[in-house]
Amino acid sequence: QVQPVESGGRLVQAGDSLRLSCATSGRTYISYGWFRQAPGQEREFVASIRGGDGYTRYADFVKGRFTISRDNAENTVYLQMNSLKPEDTAVYYCNVAVIYSDGTVYHYWGQGTQVTVSS
Repeated sequence: QVQPVESGGRLVQAGDSLRLSCATSGRTYISYGWFRQAPGQEREFVASIRGGDGYTRYADFVKGRFTISRDNAENTVYLQMNSLKPEDTAVYYCNVAVIYSDGTVYHYWGQGTQVTVSS
């Protein structure tokens, strides 16, 4: 099972914190990422972490508020979201990248978890 499984989304108030989880299989991934899609909007990048050295990247609109991390023992990637705003309301998706022996890279998406931030 390569497809990741997200959890943790729910309704919160503006200013609250929330942690999303992305459960993965025990295989090695070259990267893990979080994306989000609001109603009527394109899916957009939120944050990523490399599988090798743990290098992280963030979208400008979440810098200083969101933190991506991984727990290798639990095969889980987290997105800690603080100071949530109503505009953070979206379905959040986990994406993992796998490189196969022939050098092909595939990206797998989870089903998403809904985060709703009320004002």
